[in-house]
Amino acid sequence: MTLEWTRPDLDPRFVFLWRAGQDLINMKNPSYKGRSSLFTDELKHGNISLKLCKVKPADEGRYRCHIPDKNEEAFIDLVVASSAVSSPVISLEGIDRDKTGVMLECKSEGWHPKPELLWLDGEGNLLSAGPAETLRGPDDLYTVSSRVTVEKRHSNNITCRVQQRNTNQSRESHKHVPDEHFQLNSSSAAAIIIGVVVSLALSIILILIGVFFIWRRNKTNVWKPHCLQKKQETTKTEPDQEQETLM
Repeated sequence: MTLEWTRPDLDPRFVFLWRAGQDLINMKNPSYKGRSSLFTDELKHGNISLKLCKVKPADEGRYRCHIPDKNEEAFIDLVVASSAVSSPVISLEGIDRDKTGVMLECKSEGWHPKPELLWLDGEGNLLSAGPAETLRGPDDLYTVSSRVTVEKRHSNNITCRVQQRNTNQSRESHKHVPDEHFQLNSSSAAAIIIGVVVSLALSIILILIGVFFIWRRNKTNVWKPHCLQKKQETTKTEPDQEQETLM
């Protein structure tokens, strides 16, 4: 009997080749050497299942089981789920002064396939956050992270959930944001507003002082020629008065 286990996307395509009671190792794809086998004791019972050891994310894909002698075949899609996923870690990143809220970051590692990340408030409602950042490492495992701004109107209890729907894997962590962080943010916002108001008031006062000095200088320049003219008229009048007295 000849039995072929192959992956159409590989070259060479053979994952396992059994012919005349022998495992033809030299025909295997190098990535499966020493890792693929059959349950030889159960072949007589019709069990031709493929056994894979040291499974890794790269093993994910479509497999074809083919018996040429009977012209029979079957396909199976293998999905590899990582068991080394880490629980999400939530950290406080700082204060978002524009939104008067607290910025949180969530990060989780070791996922496969690619997961999704969700933020939830204390009532289980989804929070609006930016797109998650997903990085694929050399081991084909994913690291996912995301940031969200939590405002005072939300519950102080925040949940970060990372999940993979195809494999039904899910991990989540919780974070309580103390009221002090929101109060600090409010105080900072109030201080900024007060600073802007004071700066604006000082600017207006300086402008008014400048206008006053310009107005006063212009008034002085007009008054001096007027006084000079009066003085000249007085000087001219005095000789006339002396002449009238002599006459």
